[in-house]
Amino acid sequence: MGNDPEIKRKKLFGTNGIRGVPNVDLTPEFCSDIATAIGTFSDTGNIAVGMDTRLSGDMISSSVKAGLLSTGKNVIDLGILPTPALQLYCRNNHVFGVVITASHNPPQFNGIKCIGSDGTELKQEDEARIEDIYYEKKYARCQWNTIGTISYFPGQIAEYHRSIISLVDAGKIRSRHYRVVVDAGNGAAYSSTPELLSKLGCAVTTLNANPDGLFSSRNAEPRPENLSSLLDLMKTERFDLGIAHDGDADRAVFVDENGKFIEGENTLALAIQDVARKGDIVVTPVSSSDLISDICSSSGLKLLQTRVGAPIVARSMIENSARIGGEENGGIIFGQHQYCRDGGMTAAKILDIMARSGKRISDLVAELPKYVLLKESIHTDIPWSKLSSMLKEHFRSNRMDFTDGLKIFFPGGWILVRPSGTEPIIRVYSNARNEKNADELSNIFRSAFQKITG
Repeated sequence: MGNDPEIKRKKLFGTNGIRGVPNVDLTPEFCSDIATAIGTFSDTGNIAVGMDTRLSGDMISSSVKAGLLSTGKNVIDLGILPTPALQLYCRNNHVFGVVITASHNPPQFNGIKCIGSDGTELKQEDEARIEDIYYEKKYARCQWNTIGTISYFPGQIAEYHRSIISLVDAGKIRSRHYRVVVDAGNGAAYSSTPELLSKLGCAVTTLNANPDGLFSSRNAEPRPENLSSLLDLMKTERFDLGIAHDGDADRAVFVDENGKFIEGENTLALAIQDVARKGDIVVTPVSSSDLISDICSSSGLKLLQTRVGAPIVARSMIENSARIGGEENGGIIFGQHQYCRDGGMTAAKILDIMARSGKRISDLVAELPKYVLLKESIHTDIPWSKLSSMLKEHFRSNRMDFTDGLKIFFPGGWILVRPSGTEPIIRVYSNARNEKNADELSNIFRSAFQKITG
């Protein structure tokens, strides 16, 4: 990635940091050099570093720490922990952060993500400045006697838990004695979330709660097709709630007491209903189901829609003093806690809503308006600029929105098409009031795609 002249000045940062294959894209040399650029850019003397459980984490973390130290920065190594736990450390201690993670991507990938001293992911313009430093080799390497040092702080998980527990009715949750299953997916929350729920008085059963960097038990993406063990257990045993995380645990998805997967937009809707007050602003990306606009309209809330990406949603929330926002994939941002997606906070909040209402999670979801949001990915090597022009021409008679990608409106629903920021695919979202109509929209797009691309 960093040494091939044919890809010089290639954009390095995607929607969630730098992603690639270790020893192919993420070589030790590249990781050290980009970290030197990060250290040169950072304006804090200390930089917190953490990682998820991937096998390549130690190699990449070591290279990153070496690059940071070479600029005179002191490294605070937080070890393996959920990304939002590291972000909370950065915010509370006003330090820059780097997390080694590829989130939901398969185990052969890893990544480098930068966290600002306010605990949020960096703005795109700041990432561009780091890229400039890297490509121009304008590193601020220090003298031998001012090279940074490494210290270790293993106690951040406890502080993370304290912050979460302070924002829910812990006493009410404890009084319910919930039986909960946590599928940590062998990722960063393998011990953090089970410990958090135990502190909230839950009887916790765990799945895949060992730090396996191969993700050999299931894919890191917490979609229904990857959660068969959790779904089966919830169907055959008596539990109140099932929870699953992605690799770095900034997201949480849920399974009800009957073993039914709960789509992320339903979780977000429940959180909005609980947290937002009449007149508040709610921020979501344009990929969110119309369920969210329906909830906001009926509750007297103002909905702001942004481009897709948790950092973009978080920045908009900060600018508009929003208390709640998030994405349809289980990534919810609680402004009172911190401006980033947080799987642990989301898990505690759903239990909080259940406990205070006295209702089962299935009953809470059943009370929501019904919408269906289908998601699929299509591999393509056609540049987005060319493909989007072809799609605009094909659907020229439809109303469209260009906030992010191409959103095409139909009677009773819409299709959103946008390029992935991390893979050579396009993501397609089909939204309607029922599955039949959502399927029809999905088929309309597939037919159009095949026609215009051959």
